[in-house]
Amino acid sequence: MTVHSRGFCALFGKTVRHSLISLTLGAATLFAPAASASEFSEPWKKSDRALVIDAYEYNSIDWHKLVTDKRIAGFISKASDGLPPPYSCSGNETEIALCKALFKRHAVARELFHTRRTVARALGLEWGAYHLARPGNPIDQANNFIDFAEPGPDDLLALDIEENDPEKWMSLEDAEEFARHVHRRVGRFPILYTNGTTAQHIADNREKYKLLSRLPLWYARYKPEIGMHFPKGNWPTYTLWQFSAQANCNARQCPYRVPGTPLDIDVNVASMSVEELRQAWPFGGLLDVPVEMIASVPVPVARQRALDGHVALSYAPVEQASAAVALASAFQVRGQHYPDRYETGWFQAIASYLASIRNGMVAWAGIGDAPPPGIDPITTATVPEGN
Repeated sequence: MTVHSRGFCALFGKTVRHSLISLTLGAATLFAPAASASEFSEPWKKSDRALVIDAYEYNSIDWHKLVTDKRIAGFISKASDGLPPPYSCSGNETEIALCKALFKRHAVARELFHTRRTVARALGLEWGAYHLARPGNPIDQANNFIDFAEPGPDDLLALDIEENDPEKWMSLEDAEEFARHVHRRVGRFPILYTNGTTAQHIADNREKYKLLSRLPLWYARYKPEIGMHFPKGNWPTYTLWQFSAQANCNARQCPYRVPGTPLDIDVNVASMSVEELRQAWPFGGLLDVPVEMIASVPVPVARQRALDGHVALSYAPVEQASAAVALASAFQVRGQHYPDRYETGWFQAIASYLASIRNGMVAWAGIGDAPPPGIDPITTATVPEGN
């Protein structure tokens, strides 16, 4: 995703006119199928693959030309950028002038964002918004994002982590808190936009980044083939792959030219068809984690067969309760850096309750303490009534 200066010269001359939180994440979880080799080698050349455009406020768009390409199913627009600008200005004359200019830029960009959303929806495109994550309070940034974008229930939300460099961009620890707070406010998670290096770092440390590693991945790499680099050990495939941008598109050659857009427009390919993309949009759930086998239990058999003695025991692996783990992680309060941003008691209570469910299920698998009295998962795999 192209990052641009916070300068405020070009946009000022333009005139622009224009939820309940759900805990049932299992129903919203995305089960991505294993990707074939072709998904990682120039998939945009396959006519059945959906395309999505993402743009920021300075990209010019000819909407009528854009929609002549029927493979383009969605449009993701830049929304907020870091922390919100101050609502009151103070300081010397230069500081006050800069403060006012930044707020004006913020206000005009927001008007353009909502105007584009109206146009895109009228033309039948799926709509999304992304937040450019900067250093600074992730709770305030998440609030800035939601207040700026005013997302509807079908709007995709995305967190843009340009690089794993906390001096320039939001830290991965703060990114986890950002994603949690978005869920607290709108009841769904953002997808994660980042480059190959950062995605691999998250995958390699998925025990540390339990939430980021389960967000649907919007992968940025401007090469024709990514099979050797994609972190398949954590993500089975990408949700979106940003394959074309100013970095590899010019007047002479470009991976894909979108009608009605400039050369610096960002183009993304989906791992699915247009119809499949529309059904999956806005990708607000968590991806299923890889199977991590921690124990094995006998497969139940019919009582009579067992009594006859003509049966060989077979064993099935037991998977960790990944949904309970993810929920506990999502509601675990890690915002010690910002203790005044929300009431911790309620979220701590939820996290403790979910952790108890997780621990009980893991214990049943033979890793923790023995099962409660009266429960014999080895012979019956059943729970007596009342337990």
